[in-house]
Amino acid sequence: MEWLNATVSEPYYLFHLLAFFSYLPIRCSASLVLSPDLTHLLLRREIQAVLAFLALAAVKLVREETWDAFIADSLFFSKVFLVVVTLVIDYHLALWYILIFLVIFTLTQQPVSQFLGTASKLTPLQLETVLNDGGTSRFWLVEFRSSCSSSCIRASRCFADLSITYSNKNLSFAIVDLGLFPIVAEKFGISLGSMAELPTYILFENATEIARLPDIDLGVKISYPPITKRLLSRRFELDRLLLEYVNGK
Repeated sequence: MEWLNATVSEPYYLFHLLAFFSYLPIRCSASLVLSPDLTHLLLRREIQAVLAFLALAAVKLVREETWDAFIADSLFFSKVFLVVVTLVIDYHLALWYILIFLVIFTLTQQPVSQFLGTASKLTPLQLETVLNDGGTSRFWLVEFRSSCSSSCIRASRCFADLSITYSNKNLSFAIVDLGLFPIVAEKFGISLGSMAELPTYILFENATEIARLPDIDLGVKISYPPITKRLLSRRFELDRLLLEYVNGK
């Protein structure tokens, strides 16, 4: 219940809910003034929209690894179908909804998951300290994120889940917020001007970078798939690192 209250109180979700529920009084009013033919067409479009939404939501529910990504996709589908349905009533109404969603997009953003798992949020000084401290983990997998990036928001829960599965005395997980510490981006060769580079993941071994995702851009544009737990696990060979720890290597 606390999670639900916290979610609904977020401006991003609250404004979307208000926009969606505003359709109910509009629909009731429209049924009084529309012709029988238009009312019948509107009902058909509503049924088609609901069925299409349920089908797409079911597919996303199976494919998406986190609730954050599923909710983001569901809200997008809802907005598209709402605009399509309101076109039957009046195209001016559809334009108003498009304007409302643009305002919501401009003023709010989907909040980053507050669940960190076993990952630690670090400042630049703390990151430098743990990387160079021989008494800490041999490996550090660091996520460099920004709360203004939709990709970071969608992937934030993935990193937390991985930290629970793979954290051990040899491998630790950390998060650095580039929105708070943008100077860190330049130090590690991350371009804040390119949202395609966010989030960036770097695996360090004894303070030395041994792997990263995405790679440093050398003028070649590479298209990377969406961040998933499977992608990160394969890229950084987390299963191998865990087995080496278990076997005492």
